[in-house]
Amino acid sequence: MQGRGVDPSLNETGRNQAQLFYDAYKTEGFEIVYTSSLRRTHESVIHFIEAGIPWLQSADIDEISWGIFEGKRATPEFKKLYRELLECWTSGHLNEKAPGGESPAEVQQRHMKFISYLFQQTEKKILICMHGRAMRIFLPTLLHQTLNTMDQFPHHNLTLYKLIYEDKRFSIQLFNNMDHLQSMIKEKK
Repeated sequence: MQGRGVDPSLNETGRNQAQLFYDAYKTEGFEIVYTSSLRRTHESVIHFIEAGIPWLQSADIDEISWGIFEGKRATPEFKKLYRELLECWTSGHLNEKAPGGESPAEVQQRHMKFISYLFQQTEKKILICMHGRAMRIFLPTLLHQTLNTMDQFPHHNLTLYKLIYEDKRFSIQLFNNMDHLQSMIKEKK
């Protein structure tokens, strides 16, 4: 289990996905790239950074801390506890957390600081690279939905959610888009 306290590099699959993502979106015109403070997000967008797009890191968009589960193998006992925690969140108990970890409500508070910062900036077209559970908390926050809807936002590594901000509201233009990863998906079949 990776979380905020586990900071590995991307493996070969991740590096290939990062290249495909860059190839698909390098002409998008991003004005700035934001990543969490964790290495895997930096490596996921390294090609944009190397192309000279300004880059800022923010620990406010780090992955959720899974506490005592971080760095542990997914044993049947762990999977049971994990499912129970997710069910707890879905039923609206958003202050529940793994021992020593963070709750979705706590992660949302970090995100609110980041969102406030974003609204003070001038860039219009931004790329944010973050983590699975953090993203599942970030999206309902931006869309003014309750956090117990977070699992309605699936993710896969290096996929894209494209949001548009108009009339003081965010809307989703692309939902968990994986078109750029199709060559890798076909290889697996």
